[in-house]
Amino acid sequence: MKTSDFDYELPRELIAQYPAEKRDESRLLVLHRETGALEHRVFRDVSSYLSARDVLVLNESRVFPARFLGSRRGTGGRVEMFLLRELSPFRWEVLVKPSARIRDDAVLEFGGGAVTARVVRVLPAGKREVELALSGGLDRAIEAYGQVPLPPYIEREPERLDHERYQTVYARVRGAVAAPTAGLHFTESLLSEFKSRGVASARLVLHVGLGTFRPVTTEDPDEHEMEEERYEVSPDAAGTINAARASGGRVVAVGTTSVRVLETVADEDGRVHPGEGTTTLFIRPPHRFRSVDVLITNFHLPRSTLLMLVSAFAGRTQVLSAYREAVREGYRFYSYGDAMLIL
Repeated sequence: MKTSDFDYELPRELIAQYPAEKRDESRLLVLHRETGALEHRVFRDVSSYLSARDVLVLNESRVFPARFLGSRRGTGGRVEMFLLRELSPFRWEVLVKPSARIRDDAVLEFGGGAVTARVVRVLPAGKREVELALSGGLDRAIEAYGQVPLPPYIEREPERLDHERYQTVYARVRGAVAAPTAGLHFTESLLSEFKSRGVASARLVLHVGLGTFRPVTTEDPDEHEMEEERYEVSPDAAGTINAARASGGRVVAVGTTSVRVLETVADEDGRVHPGEGTTTLFIRPPHRFRSVDVLITNFHLPRSTLLMLVSAFAGRTQVLSAYREAVREGYRFYSYGDAMLIL
């Protein structure tokens, strides 16, 4: 298996720059794994494919405004900083751009000096460990001066609508710098419809990092290193998932993030265990799925770990064929784009 095996052609105009007018009016491409058959639907139709005893697994990670624009003290050079991971109170791992000249003891200023970040350690790949100094506390500084960290293929600055739409309606636990985008299509009314049909729901957390946008640059996928992402699975969530499976129901993972958590915490028999920690699980063919039966997902970048995960679940040939069909039919791709249901 080579990374180039997961390449495909995508016209630039199919990369969604804005969300659909209504969340559940995105298009839905349904792929039946056993036959390879495809259906073209609207996302709100997804409930008709699920039944009582199934369980919907949702990632309730919440995106926070982790992007700061400012300057370097002393030089005035413009700088961009992404908060990645809190190490201790006021100590964060961050990504800075441009990074070449930002060395130890450099001081970065944001919000007219209301937020400063002093570099205490240089880390690989443009990352730095910084000590923050804030006026008014971290939460206030993030809300006042941070921006929604839209992915790089959305070629515009964040707007007011992104504060709502680049967030799932069930987001609860702050910590992600990228949205679990398969969940962006759900509305409160659609979740209520699932409940009325007897479909259970279980909520877990995986805080998505910037590494999710990083393409695999090595021709051998085995040489690609996944970045750590934090997860949490509560005893209640694990119990709900295991009960659904024991009763003959299907585990329906909403997004590749939910898949990675479930496959991290499941044992060989598919039983999900509660816990929290970090995962670097890289799912690619020929992975044997232990805990996931159905997948709801968006369309992913070429040569990405996410496309490899979906290919492991539904077969590379079938997935790439479905992507070609989506291109022919003018589906919208990536974070604000349309969705797939893989049965």
